[in-house]
Amino acid sequence: MSATEVLRVENLVKHYGGVQAVRGVSFTVPEASITGLIGPNGAGKTTTFNCIAGAERPTDGKVYLYGDEITGMPTHKLYDLALLRTFQLSQEYRKLTALENLMVAAPEQAGESIFANWLAAAKVRAREAEVLDRARDTLEFLGLTHVAMELAGNLSGGQKKLLELGRTMMTDAKLVLLDEPGAGVNPTLMLKVIEMIRRLNDERGYTFCIIEHDMDLVADLCQHVIVLAEGQILTEGKMAEVRENQQVIDAYFGGELA
Repeated sequence: MSATEVLRVENLVKHYGGVQAVRGVSFTVPEASITGLIGPNGAGKTTTFNCIAGAERPTDGKVYLYGDEITGMPTHKLYDLALLRTFQLSQEYRKLTALENLMVAAPEQAGESIFANWLAAAKVRAREAEVLDRARDTLEFLGLTHVAMELAGNLSGGQKKLLELGRTMMTDAKLVLLDEPGAGVNPTLMLKVIEMIRRLNDERGYTFCIIEHDMDLVADLCQHVIVLAEGQILTEGKMAEVRENQQVIDAYFGGELA
């Protein structure tokens, strides 16, 4: 395996009874890259993400993170390995503020142990101060300082997407799976979301794999694109090449990509 590969998926298969949602999908995601995973509805994109991210166990196949097998590993263990995932529909804690949403995402919080609160109160306070500082820095990076004390449920769709990105920043993420970051976001904030993804990639070396239906967003961000159709990889390459592929145009029923 190349030292630059963060993710390797080998012959991934997922069946639901007689329905074959994913059929022998294999691909790699290089370190510090932004890779797009696209395809028409029902192509198997979200199921593939679910199998990688530990939400579902594949019927067959293997998943590797930096060469170590993680197939079927539960989501909380993958979080400890710095593999994180966002969702098409934002999963914020609606009754917590934007700042609190970030703070609860931080790992290694001694205060989660009742015994640590009794026996190591100074350590708990020190860690809480570190988490608070990181959360404030993250809000500033995202341009969300003005909504720090706003309940997350009151934020706009774009602000919620930025907040989800922020939660990945509360740990040192190695790989972030973004499920339709453009869904439900107005055009102005969409530019902000794109800017933040690009900055995290350029400035902090984040590796992203993105499911997205907005082909302009994919073309703008992704260095490499993988096209799924009917649970299989149809083709892959640069977006300019993919747009001209007749199989891809046919899969999108008449030329959404053309």
